[in-house]
Amino acid sequence: MRRLIYMHRLFLLLIMAVTIALAGCGGETVYKFVDFSETVKVDQPQRQNVKPETLRVAVAAMVSPKETFVYYQELLKYIGDKLNIPIRLIQRKTYNEINELLMKGEIDLAFICTGPYAMGKEKYGFEALATPIVRGKPFYQSYLIVNSDSPFQKFDELRGHIFAFTDPDSNTGYLVPKYWLSEMGERLESFFSTVNYTYSHDNSILAVARSLVDGAAVDGHIWEYYNIRNPGHTSKTRIIKKSELFGSPPLVASSYLRPELKTEIRNLISAMHQNPQGNRILDELMIDRFVAPEESWYDSARHLRKTVQRFEENHGVKKP
Repeated sequence: MRRLIYMHRLFLLLIMAVTIALAGCGGETVYKFVDFSETVKVDQPQRQNVKPETLRVAVAAMVSPKETFVYYQELLKYIGDKLNIPIRLIQRKTYNEINELLMKGEIDLAFICTGPYAMGKEKYGFEALATPIVRGKPFYQSYLIVNSDSPFQKFDELRGHIFAFTDPDSNTGYLVPKYWLSEMGERLESFFSTVNYTYSHDNSILAVARSLVDGAAVDGHIWEYYNIRNPGHTSKTRIIKKSELFGSPPLVASSYLRPELKTEIRNLISAMHQNPQGNRILDELMIDRFVAPEESWYDSARHLRKTVQRFEENHGVKKP
């Protein structure tokens, strides 16, 4: 009997436990209906046209570092102010160093020589944004110069003398005189007694003016600029030969620079001549205006390079 009562109580306890458990699990739970068609507007982060903190711009060694800063500081400041982006000027000794920095995305813009652009566009991946119009044309020439007091009148008269090149990748300061030599069937190594590299056109002008070398090939734009603005050295030189026309050295952008920013820079610099401040800066640089480049302007430089390469291959000439 006592066992029966115990079993009865245990059964009641189990019933109560189950009841309480069911009640805790949801017997008195309040359910709320959620209508997913009702939405609350939440501000989403907008995709912003973020500009770089600093625009890194290089000026290839067409002129010495000191002169480069003087020539281009106002132009770069103008670009930076209009874009509201600080500009950092990058200077390197050789054209190849500038090309490598562009390829790696370590600089954004560069004023480079025609030669490196014409021959290195595909390799280094840069894009020409603008070409300067100087004295009414988007072209320039290589000037073969000698000291004004020297007896030299023709290029072949420099045989056995000291000659100055600017840079192994320069169009006007290296490729052109090598092309002239190839037309004569001459090799660089056997034609001149000594060859020097100055790594800037103004250094080459100075070397000729001071009779440190007997001749040099220089950028016609640079020679003309000095001859008008600071003729102290050019007045002591004489031009004995000019090359054919080549597209002027362009402003190029790295492939890493955003397309929208490239377009903004291209439009800005192309309209500089229409702005009083911009036009004044261009006048100081003896640039009429900047225009969108045409690839055909650089075909003559490409032709020279191929001609010189064929000549060197046929004569076993090694590039320095």
